[in-house]
Amino acid sequence: MNPDLILSHYDNASLWPNATEGARWPDIAAAYRSALALRALRLARGEQAVGYKIGYTNQSAWERNGVSAPIWGSIWDTTLLNCDEHCVVDLTGTSMPRLEPEITFGISATPPAGATLEDIFACVEWLAPSFELVQSHKADWKPAATEAIADGGLHARQIVGRRTPVRSLANSGAALNGILAAAQVHLYRDQALIDEGAGAIVLGGPLQSILHFVGELRACPGAPDLKAGDIVTTGTWTNAWPLEPGQAWRAEFGAPLAPLEMALR
Repeated sequence: MNPDLILSHYDNASLWPNATEGARWPDIAAAYRSALALRALRLARGEQAVGYKIGYTNQSAWERNGVSAPIWGSIWDTTLLNCDEHCVVDLTGTSMPRLEPEITFGISATPPAGATLEDIFACVEWLAPSFELVQSHKADWKPAATEAIADGGLHARQIVGRRTPVRSLANSGAALNGILAAAQVHLYRDQALIDEGAGAIVLGGPLQSILHFVGELRACPGAPDLKAGDIVTTGTWTNAWPLEPGQAWRAEFGAPLAPLEMALR
């Protein structure tokens, strides 16, 4: 399964052949090499990388998903949708999409080497409630970690809600991470409460998720560093829920975050 073929399945929203043996990516390093080659193909055809997604940040779900650490992938100008509190999202071109309520951050500077939580806070400008739509091109929706990485980090869409300057919320990284770790979300589908969670699920807090990610990104040969203008979405606060056209979803985040709604077509 080379990057050209992976991109073809992505473009056609078609499932991979049944025999997608993990041996095609014998380890995580090989999977990231494939993912970076896929990224290069998308850049070459004119798409713009606008940031990163962090996945599998809920450690309680690692055993269920057969993973042992978070993963990351690219977010694109073609997959990003900015909205206020309500938007309409077209599922066309996605493969078995699922929804994850998350927090997205806007980056204002590249973190220094050996960054601390406070360094990450200094490099973040804003945060926003978000939905990431994830997808799988593997029919059973049980990709191995290597398959998930090679499949673009399972990223399909990023819906970013109302932005709030982080310094209006806290004056330190520890304080902001504490606020977000304590915040909760209630997820509704067509007015019915479907799931709930908290920011602490995400590696102990969304800002902590970025700190972990920066180290992993820099340990990956050939990966571009985080830079000013990038966005980073930090992992789901609930389970990932299957999506269908006609549904309406609402995430009610705890203070200080605004709610976010979307209708699907």
